[in-house]
Amino acid sequence: MHPAAAERTDTFDHSLTDAVVDLVLRGMWRGEPEARYRPLVDAGLAMVKGQLVLPTEYAKNSAAKLLRIPAGSELQDRITAVYEAFLPINRQVREVCTAWQCRPDGSVNDHTDSVYDAEVREMLEDVHEAIQPVLRRLERLLAGSGRYLAGLEEALDRFDDGGAQWLASPLCDSYHTVWMRLHQELLLVLGVSRTEDEALEEELVRRSRG
Repeated sequence: MHPAAAERTDTFDHSLTDAVVDLVLRGMWRGEPEARYRPLVDAGLAMVKGQLVLPTEYAKNSAAKLLRIPAGSELQDRITAVYEAFLPINRQVREVCTAWQCRPDGSVNDHTDSVYDAEVREMLEDVHEAIQPVLRRLERLLAGSGRYLAGLEEALDRFDDGGAQWLASPLCDSYHTVWMRLHQELLLVLGVSRTEDEALEEELVRRSRG
């Protein structure tokens, strides 16, 4: 959390700050103990639906204020440059996950074709090599962001150890799940909407492909 941003949200107990940000970045908690989520529910920051704990709009707005860096600052410019380097790779990681789940003809990938799966793994390697320098730049600018490269590497190791779910499953800290949290934090830090994000990604991908 940027120190200047911390001063802008003072409407709830700040002992809940880390939990609020974590819930919003993850999008949901599943199977968390009640002792963890009950204070958020009582404060109007979370709601429970079956086995899921979801952030309320109040939580989303609070996390956005907590994470937002000062608009127009040099720090914003430097993180924006990292974000713009991230977006074309973001398109690639979606393509990898799609290829892992579906074959080019649209049929479900049942993972019986080891040659095809190896090709997807090579695509993932390209993504992982491309994102590493981007995340190292981000780590110098945004406190705590080193956890993303560590999380991606752990997921990749587990995937290579035979855990197919560690590429794209939403039920664990898979490669795609960690990636989505990284993407969400960039959006909140910079105050970028999903609509703006999608338009910029399309423009940058078009440029990168000539």
